[in-house]
Amino acid sequence: MVSVAKNAGSKPAAWGAVLSMALCVAMLIASEFMPVSLLTPMAKGLGATEGQTGQAISISGLFAVAASLLVTTVAGTWNRKWVLVTMTAFLLLSLVLVAAAPNFAVLMTGRALLGICIGGFWALATAVIMRLVPQSDVPRALAVMYGGQAIAAAFAAPAGSYLGGLFGWREVFWALTPIVAVNLIWHVVALPPLPAHQKQDFRAMFGLLKRPYFLRGLAACMLSWGSAFTMFTYLRPFLEQMTGVDVTMLSVLLLLLGCAGFVGTWAAGRFIKGNVAPFLKLPALVMGGATVGLLVLGFSVAATGLFMAIWGAMNTMFSVIWMTWMSQNADDAPEAAGSLMVAVIQASILLGAVVGGLLLDGISIQATFIGSVVLAVVAFMLIGNGQHMLKSA
Repeated sequence: MVSVAKNAGSKPAAWGAVLSMALCVAMLIASEFMPVSLLTPMAKGLGATEGQTGQAISISGLFAVAASLLVTTVAGTWNRKWVLVTMTAFLLLSLVLVAAAPNFAVLMTGRALLGICIGGFWALATAVIMRLVPQSDVPRALAVMYGGQAIAAAFAAPAGSYLGGLFGWREVFWALTPIVAVNLIWHVVALPPLPAHQKQDFRAMFGLLKRPYFLRGLAACMLSWGSAFTMFTYLRPFLEQMTGVDVTMLSVLLLLLGCAGFVGTWAAGRFIKGNVAPFLKLPALVMGGATVGLLVLGFSVAATGLFMAIWGAMNTMFSVIWMTWMSQNADDAPEAAGSLMVAVIQASILLGAVVGGLLLDGISIQATFIGSVVLAVVAFMLIGNGQHMLKSA
């Protein structure tokens, strides 16, 4: 049981609300990246190529970028609790549209709606966490919230590929809807009132962009995430073509990747505190290195499982590392910083899905993974020791 901490105003920290947000994170991650584990059957069912179907991820990223930049301005002074509730309602509607989609256009409409939910939720998430717990507990609360990412990574992809093989890809999306409905109710009950301190506008975002250390951090974050999702979006075709796995082994490998995420979540909560600079280069270094390992030894199931586990552990640490950096280096404008961070991350997901799909359809799956490694190398070189990305630099 999580011990009850105290806010500055002597109110107990809202850990129940943090857990509710963690469940929402799990559903967002599961919904956003379920096409990764179902890419092949979805492509066949919709009469499209795998590269084209991968754009179902990119379209959600495109709308997430727009939503993340606009949500705080459009929401104005509306209580942030009800903004989060609305975003979760959008998630529920998106799942229904995708599951029932009679054609590719309706599927993309559902994915676009999901993008609005993703951008709106993530733009506010870190700022809300900073209001739910004391400052000293923010890294731990972020680790708890991103524990939802580990849960989704552990079970969504392998369950999606396995159940999709048994029942069909539509039924997998239908299965998520009752969980999101419960989460919607939990938000209403658990989240405390979160009135906006003031109406947000774009000036706060522009002000952050004028800070060299923050701009460098955004660029490094985008390159790191772009590398990760150039690889991850097209992981199933790689495993099928290079490793030669069937649906059962695919599910086992995805489960291994996801379960490794729990190790990353534990490590993030335990070790990420104080100066975050030394950790900033780890995602690009470790995940890029794992991708190189897959390129070289991807023909071996055992080696593939090892590198996927390494990649999965760092994947869950990734978010905690960069959101902790944001909370420490833009604590005077957390909502504006959150909007920019989410826009950058979603733009990198969009970049990864588009570029990876073009490389896959135009050249080969190996070219897609090489593109991922190139982005990781550039990110690592930009970050260096991370000190020039701190506001004290």
